[in-house]
Amino acid sequence: MRKHLRQTVTVAGCIAFALSFAVLSGGAQQSPASSPVAPGASIDSGAVGIAPPPDYVIGPEDQLSVVFWHDKDMSADIVVRPDGKISLPLLNEIQASGLTPEQLRQRVSAAAKRFIQDPNATVVVRQINSRKVFITGAVEKPGTFPLNGPTTVLQLIAMAAGVKEYADSKKIVIIRNEAGRQVTFNFNYKEVIAQKNMTQNIDLRPGDTVVVP
Repeated sequence: MRKHLRQTVTVAGCIAFALSFAVLSGGAQQSPASSPVAPGASIDSGAVGIAPPPDYVIGPEDQLSVVFWHDKDMSADIVVRPDGKISLPLLNEIQASGLTPEQLRQRVSAAAKRFIQDPNATVVVRQINSRKVFITGAVEKPGTFPLNGPTTVLQLIAMAAGVKEYADSKKIVIIRNEAGRQVTFNFNYKEVIAQKNMTQNIDLRPGDTVVVP
């Protein structure tokens, strides 16, 4: 009886050990998607870029990647300098500010023809820092806000945590620079939140300043 009991316990223990080993072995395996990227491995830049707005042009402080798919030594992650230029290996300084990503790609490719045949360059926008709008005056959080997509005056006021109690919200002004001259637009906050005269709730442009008296 005792011998039979010991054999039963031994068999049960072996089964438990086998099951535990199978679970641990399965848990230790990693799927290809979760495997870490080896140091120095190339990464698809198109997967980590952002989709810029349709009217986007490159500006100072924007973060870009210029990728030559067959010439990695010429590729670089860069930040557009305050003077609007970028620096690339071998190509030195290239004007970037004021160009679309496609226009910059063409300019970089043309410059690279001095060193390689049929350069296959791609310009990836990683972060947009040049498109900004400003709000000042009687709002809870005045300051600078990024303009990475369509944003109305009312949305910017919401981003600034709303107007203060004492604000003259009927006389808000948007100041815009057009072709070197300043133009202004009036905005009546109380009318807009009452869904009246909604045409004054315009889309903001880079560089616009909203003043809340």
